[in-house]
Amino acid sequence: MSETPVMSDVHTANKSIIAKLRSAMVDFSESAVRPALRQALAADAVVHMPHPLGDLVGPDDLFDSCYAPLFDAMPDLERRDWIVMAGRTEHGDNWVGCGGHYVGTFVGPWLDIPPTGHLTHMRFHEFYRIEDGKVVEIQTLWDIPEVMMQARAWPMAPSLGLEFCIPGPATNDGLVPGPWDETQANASCNHIVTMLNHMKKHPSQGGPEVMEMPRFWSDRVNWYGPAGIGTARGITGFRNWHQIPFLNGMPDRGQYVNEITYHFFGDGDYAAVTGWPNMIQTVTHDGWMGIAPSGKRITMKSLDFWRMENGKIRENWVMVDLLDAYRQLGVDVFARLREFNKVRVPGRLPFPIGDA
Repeated sequence: MSETPVMSDVHTANKSIIAKLRSAMVDFSESAVRPALRQALAADAVVHMPHPLGDLVGPDDLFDSCYAPLFDAMPDLERRDWIVMAGRTEHGDNWVGCGGHYVGTFVGPWLDIPPTGHLTHMRFHEFYRIEDGKVVEIQTLWDIPEVMMQARAWPMAPSLGLEFCIPGPATNDGLVPGPWDETQANASCNHIVTMLNHMKKHPSQGGPEVMEMPRFWSDRVNWYGPAGIGTARGITGFRNWHQIPFLNGMPDRGQYVNEITYHFFGDGDYAAVTGWPNMIQTVTHDGWMGIAPSGKRITMKSLDFWRMENGKIRENWVMVDLLDAYRQLGVDVFARLREFNKVRVPGRLPFPIGDA
């Protein structure tokens, strides 16, 4: 008779809890996913979702408000993870971070986004805080603008970076196995924290040189930004297509760290951060993403993964709740989407597509 394997540490055990949920979502069905959510989540778990999905409580609220409508729009929905890591944060909390895509044939309207009849991908970064074997908090970003773009329904400014289906780690080792190595995890995490502290020095303490980017970033780094910003290659690409426009519009970023809470943790060559929110800045000067400067101070949620290679950052996956940022600046992206697409025929496509 086989025995249940003994997990070597709490973080490996926590990954196992999430693995059962992930497995239920590979071939998505309500009969599998709803019970899996109930098993993994505490009844009163706090669930933070991106705009416009909002904050929810418990597994059934999460399924009914988020997964059921997405499953209805994509009847062959499946989940594909390419990063699963876990660790302890500076606050003593235990988190599991997952990154990947939800994919399926987009045949029904979702959040007023018109269906395409084609395979559609939506990146997710999902972070689970676990206590005593139960998920008690989730912080999640789904890249909803990515779905809008594939439907050719994105009503905002074009991205400066490249828009494409974001890949997982080049090393194919993002599903980090146990046991958790505290020394290596802390080394990866400390590199990221030190890097971010240097990034905050510019522009308030000097020019780009004060960030010492070549010390922290590989020359061949891939920076995978959210849809609406896009992906950049190398330090120069990162600066051209994200950092310079970001700082031109919000030069006071990183100056309000006492008003926000970060959750950093590491696992092998990977590090992650989550926070709700974890950035505060004021839109001034040149504005940002085609939005005129308003002088309005906004918060932002950014859920990120980094992969270390030879002592430097080789890949960085970044998700930001851009729709919530637009909301705070007085722009209703969904109203614009409906206006932009009002001559398209609404409704549902047959599934399977083109079945004889």
